[in-house]
Amino acid sequence: MYTPCPCCNSGRVITKNIGRTTGGVIGSVGGAASGAAGALSGAEIGGALGVVGGPVGIALGGIAGAILGGLFGGAAGGLAGATIGEQLDERVLNNYECLECGHTYSVNS
Repeated sequence: MYTPCPCCNSGRVITKNIGRTTGGVIGSVGGAASGAAGALSGAEIGGALGVVGGPVGIALGGIAGAILGGLFGGAAGGLAGATIGEQLDERVLNNYECLECGHTYSVNS
């Protein structure tokens, strides 16, 4: 979307995307922690039920479950955080910056 600077009408405008970046990082960290915690509790239940596989199978299954849970949780949390941050960029923060005059602004202003 072309949004010229409202001060100098220059087309040399960049988007800062601070909200999107911050939201993505916070969402990834929170999602990874939540996913790993859920996977660890699931590994405990699986370990109690999967005694047939032996101690090595139980340990490897628990570690793999925690890693996969952390990765999937981090990806989902990062996507959700970035989406919320993008909405903040567009509606609340001055996301656009003119490279000519240095003016920062929002499309809604």
